Amino acid sequence: MTEKKTSYLAYFLPVRSIMFLLIFLAGAAVTDRELAGIVNWWSIVATAVNILTILLLILLAKRAGLSYSKLINYEKGRGPVRKTALLVLGFFALGMSGMYLAGLICYGKIMPAVSVKIISPIPAVLAVLNLILLPATVPFAEDGFYLGCGVNNISNKYAAVAVPAFIYALQHCFIPTLFDGRYMLYRFISFLPLTVIFCLHYRKKRDLFPIMLSHALLDLASASMILATSLVPGVYDKWLGMV
Repeated sequence: MTEKKTSYLAYFLPVRSIMFLLIFLAGAAVTDRELAGIVNWWSIVATAVNILTILLLILLAKRAGLSYSKLINYEKGRGPVRKTALLVLGFFALGMSGMYLAGLICYGKIMPAVSVKIISPIPAVLAVLNLILLPATVPFAEDGFYLGCGVNNISNKYAAVAVPAFIYALQHCFIPTLFDGRYMLYRFISFLPLTVIFCLHYRKKRDLFPIMLSHALLDLASASMILATSLVPGVYDKWLGMV
């Protein structure tokens, strides 16, 4: 893969943010509801956008004469098992810590009400389905997109980390979309430490597997909480009353 051949891929980085914004605006218009009234659909929207992103990555790879795995430099089991496990645990802990830190900075508590509203109930069948689909698609879509198209295709070593990490975190301001400054800052800060570390690690090691696995586990945790609020009556109201 040559820089000249695929450097244009970095210009696609804002696409996911735009997709989420447009989908939530369209959803609010079609259902005649406020954006706040459809936040519980974010995980379903995320899975749909993930599938579209994977298809886009396959198309872009084909256009460049590459396979998807070559586009993102994916190699399963590249590092020692113990080191990989430690990286996965470290990335997972960093992801959770970033959300707690953002809660303290923006709302004065590690678990603000908005963090519970994001796991509000959805139809049970969709919650069960998304328990599988969300963590299965997110690493191949998000990590493949921001690291494969971003870090791999920006020549300046500082910009190759800063630009994808910034846009990677920025997309979460629109998942779900709410035009509230404090909420958007909370979502951005929640994910920025993790996206910076993801990009730094990938830039240095080109080791994608622990990043993808930890990311899948983070979304599995979110999908599991949505499943709980969707299947067990009263759980959501109880959790909301605790924050």
